[in-house]
Amino acid sequence: MEDKEILELAFKAMKNAYAPYSNFHVGACVACKDGNYFLGANIENASYGATNCGERSAVFAAYSNGYRKDDIEKLAIVCDGHRIAAPCGICRQVLSELLNPDTPIVLSDGEEILITNMKELLPLTFGPEDLA
Repeated sequence: MEDKEILELAFKAMKNAYAPYSNFHVGACVACKDGNYFLGANIENASYGATNCGERSAVFAAYSNGYRKDDIEKLAIVCDGHRIAAPCGICRQVLSELLNPDTPIVLSDGEEILITNMKELLPLTFGPEDLA
């Protein structure tokens, strides 16, 4: 999947965000190697801790449909903020386990594009191998 296409789908997903508290809208798209994709948007809650970020929503949707890290080709995350939004700390921890370290992550605010991966976003991870 081309970056332009996955970004368009992520911006489409962003329209479904529920962000009455922060007014910060995030959309995400997981592109799978078999051509399927999964969208996610941030969904806020008055208790804040019950909020779910767009990228986790999209990755959880892929996993809920039987996909795993080796099936994921690329992840796009977009926002309507004044700069590119990188995943928050909780998302970085979750994504470090659910994505391969080199899976491309395309970030955009509609103007700029940054391509990164989990190896760059969270270089010293804590994961299942640490619990062995």
